[in-house]
This record gives sequence, structure tokens and C-alpha cells, in this order.
Amino acid sequence: MDVQHRPLLATADPLLLDDLLRLATAASTEVTVARTPDRALSLWPRAPLAVVGADLHAALRDADPPAGRHVVVSRDPRATAAEGSRLLLLPRDESVLVDLIARAATPARAPAPTVSVVGGRGGAGASMVAVALALAGGRTGRSTALLDADPLGCGPDLYLGCDHDPSPGRRRTGWEDLLNRSGRVRWRDLSAGLPGTPRVSVLTWTHEREPTGPLPVGAARAVLSSAREGTDLVVADLPRSFDPATTVFLNRSDLVLLVVPADVPSVVAATRVLSRLRDEARAVRLVVRGARGELSADVVAHTLRVDLGADLPPEPGLARSLAAGDVPARHPRSPLARFADRVVSGLPSSEKVR
Repeated sequence: MDVQHRPLLATADPLLLDDLLRLATAASTEVTVARTPDRALSLWPRAPLAVVGADLHAALRDADPPAGRHVVVSRDPRATAAEGSRLLLLPRDESVLVDLIARAATPARAPAPTVSVVGGRGGAGASMVAVALALAGGRTGRSTALLDADPLGCGPDLYLGCDHDPSPGRRRTGWEDLLNRSGRVRWRDLSAGLPGTPRVSVLTWTHEREPTGPLPVGAARAVLSSAREGTDLVVADLPRSFDPATTVFLNRSDLVLLVVPADVPSVVAATRVLSRLRDEARAVRLVVRGARGELSADVVAHTLRVDLGADLPPEPGLARSLAAGDVPARHPRSPLARFADRVVSGLPSSEKVR
């Protein structure tokens, strides 16, 4: 990071500085240190955030520093800050300060568009659709996060052929490593241990360890926020349950795709899912697979009273490809790949806003 655009730590208190440097490390952020008011004033104009120790606060306030985002930090619970300055006390507000430092070091932009995929019944093919969307994102040059939030699913990493350690000597990261995580995590740090393709990073459940329950809501929030800030597209493969973590994904999705095979049992099962999806998601579209005869995709959509997003015809070669270990929807002319390309092309791009 350019030194001129690093968050600024301004304090002459060695104990406070040690604490601030530790918190900057927790935020995975490089910072600039100023131990005098004059040095702080010279660096202040270009700093995205100034963290001012209470020991230098009065001197800097009297020097009328340039307008800019800043907080005052103290280890003394009796400390006060001038009007217009936010005071953080350590260690009480450490998590708040870590978040501020990390956000200041990240160029602001619109969150990456997020698409969630849910099966109308078990085995509906939601994971394959999620994989197809992620690959479509990669084809357009978007860095893509594929998040497998279903602890009982087979895992999209199997479809992509990356159900192994990312590289020799490097331990693979799975949801099990993040279950107790509730604070901020940078996608750049997290993705280093994830399997995937050059443009698609997959976070799933490692196959060596059995999931002990649904995904904790704190971990879901932390990882989803990280992925939306650190990538260009987020695709989530969701379970059919509506636990708190699943609700987090649905609430933050720009689009939710409900995948339903064209048969009567699947349509009946989908009705039980759809009412909850409408309550939690801003936009729901139906993906019908294998429609033929009288039970057409239009009939399924009319029965469920949901907008039809895609009518995916039967693909006789898909089962053979999966059995052979080939990646589904990798060929851009397959119906599944064409549908995924169409969805991704209609999504907004994440651009810097400052």
C-alpha cells in the first residue's frame, strides 16, 4: 500500500502504540506512525483514517488539522475527547477499531453482486447451477467467491475437481476453521487457503471433518461481508433450511434462484420453500430443469406463482460428464452455461466509489 494512503497512528505513548500496532496487524493493514504533532499534521491530509492517541489529541486539536476522518483512542477510562471527535477506549473498543482500520485501508466500492441458489427439493441440482454461475463469472474476468453454506451437501469443490489442498504444503481452509469467527476477515487473507480455479475461490466444508451443525450466523456475516468487499461476484449455494445463517445470505442477495426439476413431487416440495424465500429475499426467480410434455416450465412457474428465470432442457450428456469427473457447464455452449452467462451479464459490476 502507498505510504501516503495508509491509516495514520499518531501517539507518543509507547504502550498505546504497541496496542495500536497489534490491532493494525489484526486488521491485516499497513499503517504509518507519527510520534509528534508536526509529523502527524504532515501525514494527515492523505490518510484515509487518523487514529489519534489521547496524549496528542489536545495539541493536534489546537493546530487545527485538515478535515478528515479521525478517532481518538485512549487506554484511560477517564479520558475525554473534544466535540466532534469520536473516543474509543481500549481494550473495550478493540474490535471496533480493528474494523475501522481495515475498512479505511480498503478502497470503497459498491459490494459485489450476490446470487444465491436454493434447491426446491434435495438433489434438485442447485450446486451445479451455483458452479455454473461461478464459472460464468470467471469467464467474464470477475474474481468470484463460491460459498457453500450447506453442511450436508456434496460440495461444489467436487464438481470443480478441486476437492484437495490448494497447493503442496499449504493447508486448505474450510468453514470449520471459521466457525467461531464473528469479526472482520479480509478476503485476500482468507482466499489464500481456498481451493478453486484461477478466478473462482471455493469456501466449503472439508471432507475430512464432519460438520457438527448449521453454519453459525457470525461466521456467515463475516465471510459474506469479506467476499462482497474483496471480489467481483459472490455465488452462494444454500441449504433448504432457514436457519439464521441462511437468512443472512438471503437478505443480502441481489438475486435468489430456486431450482426445481419438472416433476410433481419437486413442485410440491418447492411450494414449502418459496413462501419463506419471498419473505427473506428481494428478488426470486425460478429455474426449471428437464421440463417436457404437459408439465412445462411455464406451467411450473404459473403453479408456483414465481417469475421464470430459465427453462433448462434435459442434457443427456450431463450425467455422463459428471460420472467421468468433468466440470459441468464448463463448455460455454451448453444450456446451463448459456443461462449462467446470461445471469452474470445482467448483474452490476463492483466499482470504486472514491
